[in-house]
Amino acid sequence: MVTKVYIVYYSMYGHVEKLAEEIKKGANSVEGVEATMFQVPETLNEEVLGKTGAPPKSDVPIIESAQLADADGLIFGFPTRYGMMAAQFKAFLDSTGGLWRTQALAGKPAGIFYSTGSQGGGQETTALTAITQLTHHGMIFVPIGYTFGAGMFELEAVKGGSPYGAGTFAGDGTRQPSKLEMEQAFHQGKYIAGITKKLKSGSI
Repeated sequence: MVTKVYIVYYSMYGHVEKLAEEIKKGANSVEGVEATMFQVPETLNEEVLGKTGAPPKSDVPIIESAQLADADGLIFGFPTRYGMMAAQFKAFLDSTGGLWRTQALAGKPAGIFYSTGSQGGGQETTALTAITQLTHHGMIFVPIGYTFGAGMFELEAVKGGSPYGAGTFAGDGTRQPSKLEMEQAFHQGKYIAGITKKLKSGSI
C-alpha cells in the first residue's frame, strides 16, 4: 500500500524549491512512501516577473486544487511576504473552496516550510498564520518540534527554520539554503512521511 505525500510549493527565486527537493528526498526515504512535487500557479505576468529578476520556472508540474484530495499527506512551502505566505500560495488555497465544502482534506496530516529575506522576516509568523488555512479544512498540522535534535540549537551559523517547519533565509536573493537548512528539510520530509504512513495504516 503506497502512501502518497504531495509537496506543494510556490518559489519565486528558487529557495523554496531547493527545500522542497530535499523534503522530497526525505519523504521518499521512508519505505512505502511516494513523494511528488507540485508548484502552484503563478499569478504574476511575465513582464512583472522579468522586472523582479525571477528566473524561469522549473518543469515541476502545476497542481490543480482538486488534486490535493488524492494525497495522504501534504507539505506546503512558500516564501514570506510581510510575515505571511506569498499571495500566489494564498490564491491557490483560496481556490480550494470545493474541497472545503466536501471536507475532502479533513484529517489529512500537513506540514509547512518557508523562506524569508531576514531573520526577523517572519520565520514563525508565516507558519502561524498559515495554520489557519489548515484549520478551516480540518487538516492535522504536523510541526517538526525539536525532533531535528542538535540542529535546532545551532547558534554559531545562520539557520532558518523553527519547530513549525524547515526554513531558509534568502537575504538579497543570492544566499542559498545552507547544508544545515537542507538537512532540516530532509528531516521534515522523512518525519512527516513517517507520520502520514502510520496514520494511513491505522497504527497511530
